[in-house]
Amino acid sequence: MIRKTVCLAISGLAGLGMVSDAVADGRAAECYEPVHRPALYDTVYEDVMVSPGQLVDYDPPIYGTMERVEQIAPPRVTYDIVPARTRTVYRTVQVDDGGYAWEWRVIQGRKVLCKVWRKARYARVAETVMLEPERTRRVVLPAEYESVAHEVLVRPERRHVTQIAPSYQRVARRVVVQEGSTSWRRVHIARHCQD
Repeated sequence: MIRKTVCLAISGLAGLGMVSDAVADGRAAECYEPVHRPALYDTVYEDVMVSPGQLVDYDPPIYGTMERVEQIAPPRVTYDIVPARTRTVYRTVQVDDGGYAWEWRVIQGRKVLCKVWRKARYARVAETVMLEPERTRRVVLPAEYESVAHEVLVRPERRHVTQIAPSYQRVARRVVVQEGSTSWRRVHIARHCQD
């Protein structure tokens, strides 16, 4: 009984999913099992360049500052108004001719009208005298300059290449020689397992 159970289990696993239409009365006519072949690998040794056959020394460029005088405004012409030049002159002028005039006076307690002699009167008067009239003056302004700093290249970059022998190193690398595959193999099932 145990032997029959083992045969049934093996044949059941072998024929899983691959039962042909030749199955009759629940008995397997043919059975197949998958066979996996793993990929085959090999180790290949290669010489790999570790450093090239030259050394490069690099000196960066050097920059400096140079000051240069530059024109920041061109020469130009403007016009100014020069005010008039004046002077104040003082002179004495007669403001009253003088002579006889009538005026009221009080004499011995009585108010009387008297004829009185008056001298001529003079006053000091200020007068503005123009020495030069107002005028327009042409003014020429020279160009304006300023010191401006500029960055200049003092020394360009330099590269010095020294030729040397390149160096190599042997490196091991695994490569696939044959891809893995899956195929089907027919399984022969003993007749006594089917009974």
